[in-house]
Amino acid sequence: MTERIGVLGLGYVGLPVALAFARRFPDVVGFDVDAQRVAELAGGLDRSREADPQALAETTLRLTDDEADLQGVTFFVVAVPTPIDPNRQPNLTALVRASETVGRALRPGGVVVFESTVYPGVTEDICGPAIARASGLTQGRDFKLAYSPERINPGDREHTLERVVKVVAGQDDETLERVAAAYAAIVEPGVYRAKSIKVAEAAKAIENTQRDLNIALMNELAVLFDRLGLRTKDVLDAAGTKWNFLRFHPGLVGGHCIGVDPYYLTAKAEEVGYHPEVILAGRRINDGMGRFLAQRMVKLLVHADQPVKGARVGVLGLSFKEDVSDIRNTRVADLVAELREFGIEPLVHDPHADPDDAQREYGLELVPREALSRLNAVVIAVAHDVYRRTPPAELLDGVVPGGVVVDVKSILEPEAVPPGLAYWSL
Repeated sequence: MTERIGVLGLGYVGLPVALAFARRFPDVVGFDVDAQRVAELAGGLDRSREADPQALAETTLRLTDDEADLQGVTFFVVAVPTPIDPNRQPNLTALVRASETVGRALRPGGVVVFESTVYPGVTEDICGPAIARASGLTQGRDFKLAYSPERINPGDREHTLERVVKVVAGQDDETLERVAAAYAAIVEPGVYRAKSIKVAEAAKAIENTQRDLNIALMNELAVLFDRLGLRTKDVLDAAGTKWNFLRFHPGLVGGHCIGVDPYYLTAKAEEVGYHPEVILAGRRINDGMGRFLAQRMVKLLVHADQPVKGARVGVLGLSFKEDVSDIRNTRVADLVAELREFGIEPLVHDPHADPDDAQREYGLELVPREALSRLNAVVIAVAHDVYRRTPPAELLDGVVPGGVVVDVKSILEPEAVPPGLAYWSL
C-alpha cells in the first residue's frame, strides 16, 4: 500500500517531517491554519530556519491552508504546538482542533500519527474521541491511532530528523508496522517500536524533563558558587575532566520543549494523586533564573557605583536558545521585566529574532547594534555565534568606563574583558 500522507502543522517540527515524506512519497500535503505561513513557505521563506530555500524550491510538497486538500489522505501526521496556559497547565486547544480537522477529512482505513508532546493518555483518550466525533467513525475499527514523538532540536544541523532514531507506537501490531514502515523510509538509523502509545508519550515527556532537571542542578550550583566567590565555569571545567561527569551548563531555560514539557508530566502525575517534588523543584529553579540575574545585576550596578534607576542596560539576545529566531517562552523576557521593575531601561538586541514577533509577544522593541551606546551595563543573555565571534572589546564598546558585564553563558574569558569593566558570569 502506498500511503498518501498529510502533515498538519508546518512549524519547526511539522515542516521537516513534511519535506522528508515528500522526498519519498507522492502527493504529500502540508497543511497549516496560518495562511501567511503557508504563503511564505510557498515563496521559499521559512522563518523557523529549519528548511533552506533550496529545499523549499525543489520539494513536491503541496502546501495549503485549505482543509479540502486533505481529502484522500490515508496517513495523517499531526505536529501542532502543545503549550501551557498561564497557570502552567497543558493547553491542548490546538491539538484538539487539529484532531477535528483530521476527522473531517478522514476516511475508513486511515491512520493518524501524533508527534506533539503530550502526557500519557492524550492520544487515545482525548485526540481519538475528538477525531471520532468529527468523522462519525469508530476509533480502533474504522481508523487507527499512533504516536511518534518529535525529536527535532531547533538550529541543530547535525541531529536532524533523518539522522535520529524515531520512536513509533501504534494501538495494535498492524498499525505499528504500518507506521514503522512509513518512518523507516525517511529516517536513516531506523525506528524503535515502543510497547504502547502511552509508553512513547511518556518517553518523550521524560527526555526533556531529564535535561530540565540537569540544568536546574547547574543553576542551583551557580547560585551557590556565586555566594562562595567561585566562577561556575571554572568549577565545571575541573569536574568535567572525570569521564562520567555530565556536561550541563547553567542558564535561562525557555522555549517550547524543555520549559514546557515537564509541566505536562506533572499535570498527569497530580491527576493520578502523586505530587512530583523533584520535577517541580527543577522547574521552580529554572523559571526563577531571569529574576535572579536581574537582581544580581542591580547589586553589581550598586557595587560599581553605577546608577540603578534610569540605568541603560544592553541585553544581547532574546531568542530562547542560541542561533535560532524563536522567542516563544524565552526566559530573557523575565530578565527584562525584572530590570524594568527597578527602573532600569533595557535595550534588547537580537540578530535572529523577528522585531514584529518581539513586539507582539512581549511588547519589546528590538534595537540595532549601534543603539547600544552609553550603557551602564550589558547582559550577554543568549550565546549567539555572532556574539561569540565578536572581539570582546568590540562587543562591549558601548559600556561606559566602570560599567558592568553580566555573561550568562560564560562566553567570555575574564582576562579578555576590557580593563575598567566589572565582569560577572553565571
